[in-house]
This record gives sequence, structure tokens and C-alpha cells, in this order.
Amino acid sequence: MGTDFRQHLDSGGACDRTYLESLIREDFERCHPGETLEDLKRRASFSKEDKGLLRDWMAVAEARAAAACTAKGSPPR
Repeated sequence: MGTDFRQHLDSGGACDRTYLESLIREDFERCHPGETLEDLKRRASFSKEDKGLLRDWMAVAEARAAAACTAKGSPPR
């Protein structure tokens, strides 16, 4: 898995980013009460700690997307 999720997202477009975020949004908000994924994305633009946290969450999303594609028998995006 790459370390810079934006490289993968930028090449895939907004639809892929929205899909990936949908895979983690509920879990993120359950693990971080009072925060939203949008809050984290905003803070990641100026905080290296939040950038790392967002990168880790997006890696989880990519893994979930790959697992879903494998389960359906189609290649990952």
C-alpha cells in the first residue's frame, strides 16, 4: 500500500474519493466522537499529525475497497 493516498485519489477522481470515504466515515466518527471526517480532512492541510491520521484511515478504506472487489471477483480500482 502506498504512503501517499492523495496520489491514488487524484488519479481516480472525486467519485473514488467519495466512495473510499464512505467506507470509513462511520468508523472514524465512532472512534473520534465529536469529530467528522471532514474535520480531519480540513486539519490535515496544516497538521502533519492529522495528515498521517488521514493517510492511515484512507489506507483502511483502500484495503476495504480491494477486499470488496476481490469478494465480487472484479479487479480493484
